[in-house]
Amino acid sequence: MSALELADIIGIVSFALSGFLIAVHYKLDILGVFISSFLTALGGGMVRDVISNKTPYIFTHTTPIILVVATILLSFIFKLHNINNLEGKTAFIVSDAIGLASFSITGSLVAIDNEFNFLGVLILAFLTAVGGGTTRDILINNVPFILVSEFYATVSIIVGLITYILHLFDLISILSLTIVFIFGTSLRLLAFYKKWNLPKL
Repeated sequence: MSALELADIIGIVSFALSGFLIAVHYKLDILGVFISSFLTALGGGMVRDVISNKTPYIFTHTTPIILVVATILLSFIFKLHNINNLEGKTAFIVSDAIGLASFSITGSLVAIDNEFNFLGVLILAFLTAVGGGTTRDILINNVPFILVSEFYATVSIIVGLITYILHLFDLISILSLTIVFIFGTSLRLLAFYKKWNLPKL
């Protein structure tokens, strides 16, 4: 299994859980739960693939769909739909941070594979990481997370930057990307709990 495939799987499962928790928090019906989970987990990847001039991965492989459905079913089995006070719950915060870091890495790797320049790598990391969640938030009439949490999208850009630097020095490997993943996830969690924000003009 390649680093890209591994990061993609981690991102899909994490964001599917995040989408599930958002849906039950807003009391959506069962169809709404599935739509929220699918959009959060797969929306960013679809944007990534379209920009990379590829057929979206989920249209040619069943693994992402199976992962999302399995995540939703397990979430019901473990009664995660009973979670209240979403924003303060560890399950949502951690799953969202993991998904953010994972998809930032996959976006960066796809951009590098397609020989995008520095800006292209950062943009694709950003869009892959936040695209699905932003689409979900718009659909449920909620302010997109990237607009109310200022040190959210910034994490994806930082992860993209580090991944690009690793590429320049030919240091991309499972080990180095694992370190980047842990750093990105930890940075997002730290920013959330410390309430870090970018300076305002």
